[in-house]
Amino acid sequence: MNVEIIWKEYSSSLKAFLHANVSNPDDVDDLLQDILLKTYQKLHHVKDTHKIKPWLFQVANRAIIDFYRKQAKDHKIVADELWYHENDISVHTQLSRCILPFIQALPADDAEMLTSIEIEGVSQKAFAEKAGMKYSTLKSRVQKSREKLNTLFQECCELSLDRKGSIIDFQSKKGECHKC
Repeated sequence: MNVEIIWKEYSSSLKAFLHANVSNPDDVDDLLQDILLKTYQKLHHVKDTHKIKPWLFQVANRAIIDFYRKQAKDHKIVADELWYHENDISVHTQLSRCILPFIQALPADDAEMLTSIEIEGVSQKAFAEKAGMKYSTLKSRVQKSREKLNTLFQECCELSLDRKGSIIDFQSKKGECHKC
């Protein structure tokens, strides 16, 4: 893994991510340099090449957090300096508008099951009893249906995950998604 190649591929995305979260362009440039330095120093810890992008965005996210912590210690932050506003829409909120259309795009049995369990909050045990199937069978079907749902998201969006698998950012695959 070559730092120069990786940086050439991801630096513009990282800079856009930083601009979305930090208001001052000079601070963005400073943070981008810090991220480049950390990439150079710690890239050898990333063993799987498919995890480079999520790792870079996790480094960027931590750099933003550290930046605001330092700002808070140095002086009182005013509202104009904050990268978020109360009315900003979170990543999860933005993606939530796709859940129902994606669930409805699944086969009818999968759509009914996921709608009941994930949207309406019916417990898996209760759904299994109602459907007249074994609980273990239902759990397996739910898992497979969730994987199908995840595939629909992956076809539409490039998801950036943290090391725990939580979505931290996403980018629509231009021209490939018309489902939500």
